[in-house]
Amino acid sequence: MYGGIGMDLLNHKNLDVRLAELERLVAETEKPVSTGDVNNHIHTFYSFSPYSPCKAVWMAYMSGLTTAGIMDHDSVSGCREFIKAGEITGVATTIGVECRADFSNTRLNGRRINNPDQKSIAYITLHAIPHENIEKVADYFKPYTIKRNIRNRKMVDKINELIPVRLSYEKDVVPVSKFFEGGSITERHILFALAKKLILGTDDIVDYAKTELGIEINGKIESYLRDKNNPHYYYDLLGVLKSVLIEKIYVDATDECPDVTELIAFAKEVGAIAAYAYLGDVGDSVTGDKKTQAFEDEYLDLLFEELYSLGFNAVTYMPTRNTLQQLMRIKELCTKYNFMEISGEDINSPRQLFVCEALKNPIFSNLIDSTWALIKHERGEKAI
Repeated sequence: MYGGIGMDLLNHKNLDVRLAELERLVAETEKPVSTGDVNNHIHTFYSFSPYSPCKAVWMAYMSGLTTAGIMDHDSVSGCREFIKAGEITGVATTIGVECRADFSNTRLNGRRINNPDQKSIAYITLHAIPHENIEKVADYFKPYTIKRNIRNRKMVDKINELIPVRLSYEKDVVPVSKFFEGGSITERHILFALAKKLILGTDDIVDYAKTELGIEINGKIESYLRDKNNPHYYYDLLGVLKSVLIEKIYVDATDECPDVTELIAFAKEVGAIAAYAYLGDVGDSVTGDKKTQAFEDEYLDLLFEELYSLGFNAVTYMPTRNTLQQLMRIKELCTKYNFMEISGEDINSPRQLFVCEALKNPIFSNLIDSTWALIKHERGEKAI
């Protein structure tokens, strides 16, 4: 059996079961020592993640986090569960949504911004959504989710042209998502479904990946994939497939990405904090998971001028993803334009730690302060 996956009531399909299990665990487990750490960018299975909102908060709680923030792609369907889980565990929460915006009508048109797969499209985050506006945000993203699914089907078709697996969008991809509960379906869902399909139809997945798909696999990952009891098997194979197949199957996103001006106006309407997600040029990747590629660093002054003109409130970045030199430049520009600095480690894999050790550097202490400001803003305490 691949994966070693057993029953986990925190990830149960029924919300009441998840909440009851979380309450039981908190009552029966010695409270972990709080480290004071924060994380504002935790994905759940309402976009792509091995964790339900309850499981994500439990992982944050057991890691000693003081605060935790949900950040799903194009979906806020896990937010109320996340809030409730925070109340059960005593972990302060903040809620948000990550999405892509079209910058074609700005001076950044035609540039590779922070999206590895497509020019003129950038990832942004909306933080600290006031709770009374969660449903309004959900309604805003519904039509974009429908359009995204049209493109998703085209990418599945491209996979079937490349690999004779007959992957079905309805039968294979949708079931590994929470689409019918308001979740989004991403490229990771498609490749996760492909990983499951390949495992079922292949005796030696490592040999198949190397010979049939032309994928180079390093020694550590190969050892993971040769261990059929590896509890993270599907996610490890997903990472291998993603490194090679995305550029072969990717279909440009157009209608599913709102114009950035419209999105910023909506953020202001619902009282959310709009943040640009800094990626930064990748050379020798600090995290070891990205190929060499240039993004915003060559034109940061222009980028920040445009972000200020568009009405952004903040810039979000991940200290473990970039060099200190890159991040110091970002901090200087944030000060110049009076942008709030927000941080969080992008959690969507079971091998990732919830704690960001880089935040222990006093240089980044303001990122902890800003998290509490987000929480106060979200609660209507007007900290921002």
